[in-house]
Amino acid sequence: MTPIDKPLRVTLFFARAGSSSPRMQRPKLEVILSPTELAALPGRNLADTVCVVFDILRATTSMITALASGAECIIPVAEIPAALALRKTHPDALLAGERNGLRIRADLTGDIDFDLGNSPREFVPSKVQGRTIIMSTTNGTRAIRACAGARTVLISSFLNLRATTNWLRDANPAHLILICSGTVDEPAFEDILAAGAVCERIWPQYVGGHVSDSAEVARRLYPLMQSNLVEAMKNCRNGRRLLAMPEVRDDVWFCVQRETVSFAACVGPDGAVRKLG
Repeated sequence: MTPIDKPLRVTLFFARAGSSSPRMQRPKLEVILSPTELAALPGRNLADTVCVVFDILRATTSMITALASGAECIIPVAEIPAALALRKTHPDALLAGERNGLRIRADLTGDIDFDLGNSPREFVPSKVQGRTIIMSTTNGTRAIRACAGARTVLISSFLNLRATTNWLRDANPAHLILICSGTVDEPAFEDILAAGAVCERIWPQYVGGHVSDSAEVARRLYPLMQSNLVEAMKNCRNGRRLLAMPEVRDDVWFCVQRETVSFAACVGPDGAVRKLG
């Protein structure tokens, strides 16, 4: 088991907005734009940090959809062998995930097909209600695992954007990092747009503190594209790739629906993603 697949332990905290205790230092807002930046996270002290992970096309959208459809929880793992090993201890769990955009099949596992891919349209109540889902994707689940040292790790998408930002306003974290999972080793336009949407909504809480240039870039980009996110997806690498694949092209429209889900989601102490509240 690699270090990134060790149990992911995070602790929730709720700070009352306006409280003086979390404001002993200037508030800090960062946006990680590229997956290549994730390697440095385990070496940083994130004990008082909130991370929010976005993989709009499609891992975090699929996780939020699964929870909205009644799934008990999602356990994110970085690699296929880790998912298979975990299935042995959770024999009733569903396996979900993708490589190169398509469901993981026996040619990659050695003997079995995964139950589900990474299309949010697959995670319907008839398949996932009451179930634990073990998920491994190319970028999203790895990004989540990289945040293992954070005090709180939220999972977000356009679907639950309002719920995520409401939680952040209430918790008022002194240090917030928005994580764009990216595409392979490159930044992903769609993740940056989602991070920018959050930046725009919480900006008054951080503008007087330490704000990274990457957060400024994301915040300024989102208003330029927010009126037509489907069109924006046609201009990004991942969007074009999915639109060219008949079996998953409808995922693109699904993933840019805004605020259809009313809950925030968080990685719990056991490493599983569940609804908050």
